[in-house]
Amino acid sequence: MESRNQPVAEKAGSKLSLKWAALFLGELRDGLTMINMQSAFLIVAKGYTEKQVGTLFFIFGISQFLFQTPSGYLMDYTDKKVLCLSLAGLITTILTIVTVMFAEENGQNLGFMVLIKFLQGAITSLIPPGLNSISQGIVGSTGMTKQVSINEMMNHLGTSILVTSGSLIAYFMYPDIGILFVVSPIACVGLLFFLNQIRAGDIDHNAARGLSQESKKDSTSLSPGEAEGYKPPVGGKDTNNINTQPSFIFSFGGGSKTTNISVGRRADTPMQILRDPTLLTFVCIVFLFHTANATILPLVMQSLAIGNGRSGILLSGMCIIVAQIFMVMSASICGNYSDKYGRKTLFLIGFFSVPIRCVILYSLMNLKGDDQGGSLLQFIILSTQILDGIGAGTFGTMYVLVTSDISGGTGRFSLTLGLTTAAMSIGGTVSGYLGQALAQDLGYNQAFIILAVMSLVPAIGYLLFMPETLPAFSNQEPDMQPIREENTTATPAGGKYVEMT
Repeated sequence: MESRNQPVAEKAGSKLSLKWAALFLGELRDGLTMINMQSAFLIVAKGYTEKQVGTLFFIFGISQFLFQTPSGYLMDYTDKKVLCLSLAGLITTILTIVTVMFAEENGQNLGFMVLIKFLQGAITSLIPPGLNSISQGIVGSTGMTKQVSINEMMNHLGTSILVTSGSLIAYFMYPDIGILFVVSPIACVGLLFFLNQIRAGDIDHNAARGLSQESKKDSTSLSPGEAEGYKPPVGGKDTNNINTQPSFIFSFGGGSKTTNISVGRRADTPMQILRDPTLLTFVCIVFLFHTANATILPLVMQSLAIGNGRSGILLSGMCIIVAQIFMVMSASICGNYSDKYGRKTLFLIGFFSVPIRCVILYSLMNLKGDDQGGSLLQFIILSTQILDGIGAGTFGTMYVLVTSDISGGTGRFSLTLGLTTAAMSIGGTVSGYLGQALAQDLGYNQAFIILAVMSLVPAIGYLLFMPETLPAFSNQEPDMQPIREENTTATPAGGKYVEMT
């Protein structure tokens, strides 16, 4: 009796530790929260121009783009996922502190700052596939809808708490606002503590890769009959003769296949992943969305911070806080209803909230003109961050779920997530520089209306070209999805056919 119930209790402890790790990861998870705070800090306290800040965004994003897919491949390959994520959190915290301590007035050491942002982009590329592969390894693919929702809620709640703390510190310590970044090492300590409470044996690395027989089952809920001889992982290692090590053969597949499960299953090659038309469509849409959306938050923050002294810094921080509060709500709604109404319906709400937000901001900036505007107008500008919470909160949850749907059964979840996150990174890179350049050359109001038009493209693209990826909402039964290759004899796993060798 004890041996039967003990693993469930132990895994519940790892789930709780994962939840609290996600809270502290909110400030670190993609580097962008503190990057946005850094942009306000560099412009207000260090005299950087918008284009100089845009250059740092560009370098940071290019670095993320270059390293995101290799990072996903690494997370599929390694069984040391907790260690990798811990090191990523620690190093990016150090680089944030270095930025604040060594940035010189008017960007005099811009070259050094560029190097720091390049390194920070490379390190933070490990965080999204790291967190999500650990999550999927603990809860399985069928538990991912709920777990991703919990992760996102805790991420956004953590960000709200940390940015609130940092903004209040900056307000009372003005003009010495660099002290606000003390929240970064505090968050890092919490992250490292809770990450290392996760038991290695509770992570099923085959499920984490989207390959194992339990990839669509929560490993804690399988009955012996459902498992059909499947042996639970022991110490994080699978004993079912499944070839889960990522292939270094970058081919399109081929060769003889067999349905003999005793021989073992093999993950798809990277080139097979790249031939999936649904994935390629999604990658393009993700890129276009972030090209339009990523720069909006820093522009709003800057429009409130410039010329408003210590109250401007507080308002700038409030932009993130308001958005994060509504992101918590959006993530909760996505977790509760995406299985009921499908991925596409909820995703479209997030997509179309962005052009609406930009049009409102365009109108408000026209009212504001060259003046700072009254308190009421500033409050209304701040309130547009509610739509940011809806858009970014929905996207942050749904893009992971859609990626999990697409990669189910391929054994390449982290690699696929690396591809979609890389599209986010390069989109954010283009957006960061483009938005700052538009604001400096044309003004903030013209920047927002241009971004509104740009944001309609991915929204309409998702509406017209992306299918519903949740298997229960497809036209076919989950176990009858199209075979990946014409001459492949295969066995269905989680709605996709898996190669046998």
